[in-house]
Amino acid sequence: MKRITIAIDGHSSCGKSTMAKDLAREIGYVYIDTGAMYRAVTLYALRAGLISGEQIDEEGLRSHMDDIAITFTFNPETGRPDTYLNGECVEREIRTLEVSQHVSQVAALGFVREAMVDQQRRMGEAKGVIMDGRDIGTVVFPNAELKVFVTASAAIRAQRRYDELRAKGEDCNYDEILHNVEERDRIDSTREISPLRQAPDAIVLDNSHLTIEEQKLWLLAQYRKAAGEE
Repeated sequence: MKRITIAIDGHSSCGKSTMAKDLAREIGYVYIDTGAMYRAVTLYALRAGLISGEQIDEEGLRSHMDDIAITFTFNPETGRPDTYLNGECVEREIRTLEVSQHVSQVAALGFVREAMVDQQRRMGEAKGVIMDGRDIGTVVFPNAELKVFVTASAAIRAQRRYDELRAKGEDCNYDEILHNVEERDRIDSTREISPLRQAPDAIVLDNSHLTIEEQKLWLLAQYRKAAGEE
């Protein structure tokens, strides 16, 4: 069975990463969380004092891009890769609401996207990879053999995010999270560079009312078709 590139795009908090990680583990592919890469850049900018309120010091961040190294290391306890920023595991830190509130603005910056897309393309050169994000099937890997576009209602995505944060012991507010989800949708879909959009040849999955197991089986079936197993 041939090794292929799998691109999974879609809205924030719709379960793309969970689906991609589970499939990667199932079929022995490398999983690359591009959203985590942009979150790591955002965390770096916050720590460096380059974000104040809604304002980003763009020139300051541009000057720091060569100092930002993002890597992934497999975690045997979780069976999934953890995100590292300059050698530090930041998997928990990049999932906070503070990072979520700023990541779309950071990801919309042309020089940030250029740097991340260049890294992503290098990571996927050997095939046998699953990558999820906003522009994988349209910009990073337009020739991917399998493209999936995932969506769900904003209310359901906000509830999932709320439950996830509460499970981690974080104090959060559902209405605030819903606003963040809707705002991220707006920014992701209207930005000038690499806006979120469905590739013409992508398969759409609305998982508003699907369980994780149902999503997993659906995606595995799509992979088998694309890779020539069926």
